[in-house]
Amino acid sequence: MQREIQVCHLGVVPYAAGVETQERLRARRLSGELPDLLLLLEHPPTYTVGRRAAAEELPFPREFYAQKGIEVHVTDRGGRITYHGPGQLVGYPIMGVDDVIEHLRTMERAIAGALGELGVKARGRVEDGPDYTGVWVAERKIASLGVHVSRGISTHGFAVNVENDLEPFSWVVACGLPDVQMTSLAAETDEAAEGLACFRKRMAYAFCEAHGARQRLVTPARLGIDTREAVAA
Repeated sequence: MQREIQVCHLGVVPYAAGVETQERLRARRLSGELPDLLLLLEHPPTYTVGRRAAAEELPFPREFYAQKGIEVHVTDRGGRITYHGPGQLVGYPIMGVDDVIEHLRTMERAIAGALGELGVKARGRVEDGPDYTGVWVAERKIASLGVHVSRGISTHGFAVNVENDLEPFSWVVACGLPDVQMTSLAAETDEAAEGLACFRKRMAYAFCEAHGARQRLVTPARLGIDTREAVAA
């Protein structure tokens, strides 16, 4: 029987609630109560600070970001600083991982494949070193990755810029790269070509296919997730 990955769409979820949800599900996955999962969602405007980030990568006072309506959260994922906001597709795989590097490479291939179906030629940049982890269109970055693996189970994952505002990336040293240029699916194509809802379905299929699995859509209630935590469905 073909391996199955459960896929759950959560809507817009505050970052702290998203972390708490991942931890609860990670414990259930570790105990064998749940199979491998992929959560797909959006976050309100948020900067996340990874384990490798330096203080100078947030160059403005916290009050500046608060005035812009952007929360700042320190996280246990790998990587540096990135931005999340509405219109960006965030994917949190909660799954067994034997090889962290291959886990990252598989996500990169899945994202590049989904974008390629829309005529966007995207790729990983393995040869350029760990600071270039993610998915790129020419020299422009369209997706960021950062994971945490504990006792063989992953949390955190990927963020693909679909139709989100890119300006907040310019207020930090995004991904630890001072000269990085961020892009999005909307910027690389006709903005009406495919919105987040359609790309979310495409990405779920590509992710499961890259793992040699079929997807099984499940509701938040099936996973014991209280959707009242969501800002919008």
